[in-house]
This record gives sequence, C-alpha cells and structure tokens, in this order.
Amino acid sequence: MASLPIITCSQFSSSRPKTLLSKPSSRPRQLLQVRCNAQNDKNTPHLDRRNLLLGMAGGLYGSTNLDSPALATPISAPDLAKCTLATLPNGQTIPESCCPPLPDKIIDYKLPTVKTMRVRPAAHLVTQDYIDKYNKAIELMKGYPDDDPRSFKQQANVHCAYCNLAYPQTGDSDIKLQIHFSWLFFPWHRWYLYFYERILGNLIGDPTFGLPFWNWDHPDGMFMPDMFDKEGTPAYDEFRNQAHRPGAGACTSTVDLRYNGKDHPKRPLRRTISRNLQEMYGEMVKHSRRLYDFYGAKYVTGTPTNVPGAGTVERGSHTALHMWVGDPRQPNGEDMGNFYSAGRDPIFFSHHANIDRLWSVYRDLRAKRGRPRQFKDREWLDADFVFYDENAQLVRVRVADALENEAMGYKFQKVDNPWLSYREERVRDQKKKPRKAANNVRSLLRKKVSDEAVIFPVKLDKIVQVLVDRPKKSRSKVEKEKEEELLVIEGIEVDTSKFVRFEVYVNDEDDKPDEEADKAEYAGCYSQVPHKSSGEVMKTKIRLGLSEVMEDLDADDDDQILVTLVPQAGGDEVTIGGIKIIYDDVDED
Repeated sequence: MASLPIITCSQFSSSRPKTLLSKPSSRPRQLLQVRCNAQNDKNTPHLDRRNLLLGMAGGLYGSTNLDSPALATPISAPDLAKCTLATLPNGQTIPESCCPPLPDKIIDYKLPTVKTMRVRPAAHLVTQDYIDKYNKAIELMKGYPDDDPRSFKQQANVHCAYCNLAYPQTGDSDIKLQIHFSWLFFPWHRWYLYFYERILGNLIGDPTFGLPFWNWDHPDGMFMPDMFDKEGTPAYDEFRNQAHRPGAGACTSTVDLRYNGKDHPKRPLRRTISRNLQEMYGEMVKHSRRLYDFYGAKYVTGTPTNVPGAGTVERGSHTALHMWVGDPRQPNGEDMGNFYSAGRDPIFFSHHANIDRLWSVYRDLRAKRGRPRQFKDREWLDADFVFYDENAQLVRVRVADALENEAMGYKFQKVDNPWLSYREERVRDQKKKPRKAANNVRSLLRKKVSDEAVIFPVKLDKIVQVLVDRPKKSRSKVEKEKEEELLVIEGIEVDTSKFVRFEVYVNDEDDKPDEEADKAEYAGCYSQVPHKSSGEVMKTKIRLGLSEVMEDLDADDDDQILVTLVPQAGGDEVTIGGIKIIYDDVDED
C-alpha cells in the first residue's frame, strides 16, 4: 500500500475515471403471470430432507454457552404460505405485508451452464452508458405490478421477510427465521443478489449484465457512488443521510467504516481513510483466521433467533455502511438503516455486491495460505432457501451451490485491496514514533486497577476496563500458526431494536481511548443494524484475534492485558457477561 497523501477537505475532488463495461439496451421482457395460491455438491452427499469501571478478569466471567447442537438439521426454506406480518424494531407490525405471492410449485434450482461470464463493475468506475443501462433496468423492474415477484417492491420485500421475522423456521414453528448474525449471512445474500441481477439483465435483454459493486473498502470508492445520487433517476432514494451525499463536503461524504452515528467534520480525510483500511484489515485478516469468526456462528433448525453471533464483516463494515447511508430524519433510519426497509434503496444491492466480493477475496486468501475456504458441515452446506427467478418461478437453492461465484456465472472487475498491506505500513510508521517503554506501560496498567473489581455482568453505559489473564505467553511462530489467541467477550446482551456499537482496545495507555485515531491498540468492535428479535434481547459473543495485536504492541511476553470497552452508540442497551482469552486451532472449524 502506497503512503496516503495528506489531503484536506477542500482538496477533495469528486471526479473519477470511467470505463465502458457494456452496451446499453432497453428491451423489456414480457410480463409473466403468477397465481397467488396458498444441484447437489459434487464432492459430498446431499442430506435428503424437507464515567469508568476498572477490574480484574482472570478467566471465565458468567460463562454462557452460545453454541448450537453439534448435530442438527440444516435450516430449510420457509413455507411462504406461513408468512406473517414482519415487525418493526419497536415490536409493531409493518403496515404493509412483506410476504411474497404464493407459487404454483417449487423446483430445485440447477445452475445453468456458463456461456458468457457476467462482470460486476466497481460503481465508481462505470461509464455513463453503463449508468443509463442500469437505470433502465431498475425503471423496468419498478414498472412491474407490485404483486409480481420480480417487481422492485417484491425484491425489496425479500429482505424484509427473511430478516424481520415474517417466517417461522421450517421444522420448528415456534422459532422465527433470521438469516443475519450467523454462517448463513454470506450465502443467503449471494443467492439474493444472484436472482436480482438476473432479473435486471432479463429486463434489458442482456445476459451479460452485472450488478455494480460499491467499492467502499478502497480509498477511491469511499464515497456514495455518483450513479446513485442523481435525483429523479431510478437509482436515487430520497431516504438517505443528506450529510453523506457527494458534494456535502469531503469530511462527511467520505465513508466511515467505523461509523457510530456521529459525523466528524474536523477529522482529517487521511485519517478517515487510514481508519477504514485498518478496519478492513482487521475484519478480513487479523480477526478472521478461523472460519466461524469470519462467517458467523453456527445456525441450525431449533437455534433461537436471538442466540447466534455475526462474523467480522457483518458486525463491522456491513453494519457501518447501513447506518451511514440510512436517513436519521426517519423514525427507524429508513431506508438503509433498518433491515425491513434496506432493500428499498437500490444502493443496498451494490453495498452487498461488495460484501459478496469480499467473501470471494477471503476464500482466495485462505486458499493461498493452504487453509480451508469454507465449512465442511452438512448443516451448513445443505441449508436451503427459496427465491423467485427471472421467469417468476420459485426455486429452491442450497448453500453448497453458492460457494464459487464464477460457477454461478459472474466475476468482479479486478480492483486492488490496499487494506491487505495495512499492517506492514502501520507497523513501519509506528517504528518511527517514540513509544513508552514496555515495562513502564505494564507498571502503569497495573496501577490503574482499582480496589473495586468489576463484577460481571456489567452494563456498558460507561467505559469499562479490566485486566485479563493470558494463559499462554511468549509463544513461538509455529505455535501462533497453529493456534490463534482470541479475546472472547461473551454473554453480550443487547436490545436488537437499537443501533449499538462499542469498540475494544488492548493495553491502551489512555483512560479514554482516542476513537479518532487508527491506533494499534484498537482490537475490533461490535455493532448491529436495528431490527426486531423474537426475544427482548439478543445474547451473543464476539471473538477478536490477539496474536498480531500482541506482536504490534510488543506485549507478547506479558501475562495480562488491559481490555478497554468503549461504548459509542446505545451502550446503555448493552450488558457484558464476561471477558476471557482462549486458544483455538485455526483449522478446526
């Protein structure tokens, strides 16, 4: 990663290079009528089925088992006839139903033979010809009758129904289905975008049409793409944060991947970009050496809706962008700021197209290191969902068929991932700066511990600091390659109807860590998009990789670390059950 130039807000330019990706076409397809009545993995068999607090933490505090059963039935596609009114975060039902039209039949989907690869372009690099084609496709989709499953309204409702408790789990009708906060997050959204993209391409008669991805993890794409900000066009949505639109000022219109609901107009642009790259490196590399930490927690039939845990990207940059785009003038942050309404904004699909790209990048990074790229569990591979395809046919799809994007007929325009070299650049820069002697820091940290230890569970309505024992120290490179040192913050109880974010720091020398800086002490975060859970609170945990953090802080020989939890949004709605350090084999998922 080349060194970032020092840029002031007034020097920011909105002009970007353009590339032509496909020829425009506007030929619509004939509308198909739908009556509203009540491929197997080649390598594995298919399961046949239908203020400030200080304290000491020496180990386990209020341990809660948040794992699903070892052997269980995979999540199965919901029965659309059992769809009910979805719920708002306050528990009230959404005025309009999110339920889809009922099908004549359901068929098992078989991926078609790939004849021509679709190319998904970076939204900030597309030409006007591409923008015209995209807007035409969205216009035609919005022109479908509302009860057509391919209409823009119905496509938006797919996210509402699956994500706001409109469906019961198949096999356990007492529990609602939720495809966020678990290992279903990436494959479900991949299938969702797959059919949305095919519907658009079919409408304009272009089988090569690819969705644009919002390349917000690259400095050149860290702003709302111009193609979504032209008022009066089909891609525009009025329910967005007006302070974040292009032209509102570089210091507020630049994406903040650690967004906490507040803007920082005086923060230097260079620092925002550096913080963003730090966040992406943490989500994609530092904190995701184990599959569960990236993909999310196991989720099977019978798993309560309010139990699983989100992976690094979902609870990090994914949530930040939802909240950054959502309109604070609306009661629930509509459109992007709430699950039920997010699909109403066309930018949602480009946001998730980038998340889909990041999944492919992660898999490639794992392959280069000789690590498994996905789970082998049949409970994951055989999970299935239903979507309407471009012919208005309801089809059943499986996770196992969504692992390779090119096998699904699409790839992404090649772009650099500058966050990959973030650590190398960051460590090199830090070596140029004087730091306090390690022994002095350790001595200071121990003096900070008060006589009144934190008693867990503790409410996160103020900064919480606690010393945590490290069962192992001074580990060799071989040991670190085999086992990841993980900081586990568990027994997290949170009100799901609120936007919540807190950050975690390790061995920070300040009572109040500087959230403006891209500090080496920053270890990660928890955040969530507001939604309605089947319970009053969601019970979850997060795991943060420590191996690199300890190396970068020259603290590998320490027998304790100081963990600082900094509430940034909704902290009074969060309770922490305990903090501990564990060691997990990086290949045992």
